[in-house]
Amino acid sequence: KMRPILMKGHERPLTFLKYNRDGDLLFSCAKDHTPTVWYADNGDRLGTYRGHNGAVWSCDVSRHSTRLITGSADQTAKLWDVKTGKELFTFRFDAPARSVDLAIGDHLAVITTDSFMGNMPTAQVKRIAEDLQEQTEESALVISGITGRINRAVWGPGNRTIITAGEDATIRIWDSEVSTPSLRVVLSSHAGD
Repeated sequence: KMRPILMKGHERPLTFLKYNRDGDLLFSCAKDHTPTVWYADNGDRLGTYRGHNGAVWSCDVSRHSTRLITGSADQTAKLWDVKTGKELFTFRFDAPARSVDLAIGDHLAVITTDSFMGNMPTAQVKRIAEDLQEQTEESALVISGITGRINRAVWGPGNRTIITAGEDATIRIWDSEVSTPSLRVVLSSHAGD
């Protein structure tokens, strides 16, 4: 018989959930500005990550559960120390950061931004430095020219591609190993459904 575990702690609607690789931690994002980490086995709240000033739309956690990355409506993506809750670095954008996804190896992240105040939506690749003194906001790759919000961008096998999906009912597969965005495949069978 399944035993439900109730995790209470957010004050606004939830937007995203993510287990760590080991499955012992569950990260939750919500419109209350405060990502939270829970023990997955008993539902106890381990801690919160304070620093965003808008809804937090998504998160991802590094392979060894040392770093968390979050994307927020406050036009930032933030890197956090999972254990201490300390904010390590802030990537600033000209629009809300909708989705975040760490590449295999945790040295790259793809972050999508919404269209906002005349800015078109983008998917931006950021290098994630092991040494925070070397961390920069510079984008290694910027994918743009998509109409409508990009709801999600994820890394493909071996980090060789980035897959974007959005409100235009189209999945796009991009070559991520080039300095200029190169579209490999367009899948648009969802159109008209």
